Amino acid sequence: MRRKRAAASLSAASSPEASAMRRLHLRFPFLLLILVTSAILVLPSRLARRVSPPEPLPCGAAPSDSTAGRWVPTPGPVPPPLYGASCPFHRNSYNCLRNGRPPVAALSWAPARCGGAVVPRIDAAGFLAAARGRRIGLVGDSLNENLAVALLCALRSADPGARKWKRRGAWRGGYFPREDVTVAFHRAVLLAKYTWLPVENPEEVQKDGIKGIHRVDVDTPADEWIDVTKFYDVLIVNTGHWWGTYKFPKEKPLVFYRGGEPIEPPLSISDGLKVVIKSMASYIDREMPSKTLKLWRTQSPRHFYGGEWDRNGSCVTDRLLEEDELESWFDPRHGGVNRDARTVNMVIQEALAGSDFRLVNLTYMSEFRADGHPATWLGKKDAVAVYGQDCMHWCVPGVPDTWVDILAAQILHYFKHGKG
Repeated sequence: MRRKRAAASLSAASSPEASAMRRLHLRFPFLLLILVTSAILVLPSRLARRVSPPEPLPCGAAPSDSTAGRWVPTPGPVPPPLYGASCPFHRNSYNCLRNGRPPVAALSWAPARCGGAVVPRIDAAGFLAAARGRRIGLVGDSLNENLAVALLCALRSADPGARKWKRRGAWRGGYFPREDVTVAFHRAVLLAKYTWLPVENPEEVQKDGIKGIHRVDVDTPADEWIDVTKFYDVLIVNTGHWWGTYKFPKEKPLVFYRGGEPIEPPLSISDGLKVVIKSMASYIDREMPSKTLKLWRTQSPRHFYGGEWDRNGSCVTDRLLEEDELESWFDPRHGGVNRDARTVNMVIQEALAGSDFRLVNLTYMSEFRADGHPATWLGKKDAVAVYGQDCMHWCVPGVPDTWVDILAAQILHYFKHGKG
């Protein structure tokens, strides 16, 4: 009986079905290995197809777009200007067309990154639509006002119903009702609060020549903008050209205070600038919502030739500087009259390290444009005799329009992809 069972078992084990099962069991680990390996190889390629590559930055939106490039004739057909001398947001001293200056050449900035393309002109209607319900503030000196005028006039081309807006301490501003957008400039030349304190005893003036001091409270924002920290969705800050001895000579010096007490030992103007920038950037980072886009624009250059502003310096020219001329004109190591922009910019860059600000470097591209200043066309009789030529501020329309184009590209990209 046992022999029969064994024979039956042997017969079953040697049957074709049993042999097939044995082969399947032997092959299963090998087949599983092949399946797992295939999945490992195929899955990443499928995921790669699903994840689209990052969208390239629009021309003008990358930080390098203003620091590497060249000026070229605006590609034809050249579009008509967005605005002219009659813009209601204009300031007389920048209104070169009204003051009789020939128009600034129609040039566009071609960033090296953009493969020959130029920074596109702001689409004013599209910008207002993207900025619907938002507020854009500019704080600083007259060079930020230069930028503000160009931006206000450009946006008005898309909203003729725009009206002046000067609340919340704004020096100059506009409201664009079509998309509920506000743009305003707050004049605060040192950013920090400063106060003139004359010498009480006139006899002291005769002894050492000091007529008084300008007290600068490095930890207190100027009154003109201290209450706007939570109002703006975009803030563009600058300071620079007031930080010199020609604005605050030795008989009326800057004296820096912190916590109500003079800083000891006393700070130089350059060191005071660094402390103020750090303090103001920290204040803004602390007080403004995290979604606010914070931009700090660098100092734009002067173009005095043949002397300082008060020594017959001139910029009556229609010629752009060549690249090999820039160092001799602007490098602080050469000690020339136009060195201050780069000097200030080095302080700004160091002081903003670690802050939430994005640095917008408009200096390099502007250094070429010796042709872009009001020069002798100032709109006031005898202004040149009193103040000298204006080779610091910029004609509008003119170079500030390209600043607007670059800032618009960066702001729109932030609205689309950032926290704004």
